[in-house]
Amino acid sequence: MKKLIFMLALAIVTFSCKKDIKVDFTEFNIEASEDTEISINYPKAIGDDTVAKLINKTLESYIINQTNLEEKELSNISVGDAIKRFNEEFNAFKKNFPDSSQKWELLIDGEVTYRSLEVICIALNSYVDTGGAHGNTNVRFFNFNPTTGQLISKEGLIDDIDALSKIIANSLKANVLAKDYNQPMEDFFFGKGFQLPETIGFSDEGLIILYNPYEIASYAQGIIEFTIPYEEVSSFLKVY
Repeated sequence: MKKLIFMLALAIVTFSCKKDIKVDFTEFNIEASEDTEISINYPKAIGDDTVAKLINKTLESYIINQTNLEEKELSNISVGDAIKRFNEEFNAFKKNFPDSSQKWELLIDGEVTYRSLEVICIALNSYVDTGGAHGNTNVRFFNFNPTTGQLISKEGLIDDIDALSKIIANSLKANVLAKDYNQPMEDFFFGKGFQLPETIGFSDEGLIILYNPYEIASYAQGIIEFTIPYEEVSSFLKVY
């Protein structure tokens, strides 16, 4: 009888795990360099159709937005359409400025940084250059619910924002400001007090804290990134 109960319990756990893990990922790549320099590589969800479609739509919408097309051009188009229009915009630019040696670039690289039964974290690193003094670099974390494919909000990730903010602020002071810049916190946040980054990521090592250029400090100081081990922050998180 005990053996039967154990086998039933094991079957329930196994079934639950399989039920929760609804998607996997494959690498999707687009390369184009005839008119512009384009390289797009990101993890594409496969598996449960509803969940995979929702994840892919979120990632692809972000990629399309990185092409800097006008708002009216962004509705109901694919990544391929966005790339085509990006090239058309560049060709129009070349006609208007034939002496320019500027070559536009759109570089996006993504990876799954963390997977658990509670959250799938995907990072997309983008670099876009359509003229000007320099291109724009941005890293964005997308935290998905593995069973629904929906994005988890910051409030859905964090149980105690105030307590977590103190941990992150102390780590920022100790690991970044004191060692590399020796500047007060207010200078990094443009005269304001400490602020959480726009997005927070997950990895096997811990919580990824990343500030993009202009989100904190000047562009010249680049991306500021560090990881806080889970043992220091897990009690303040709703998922990990």
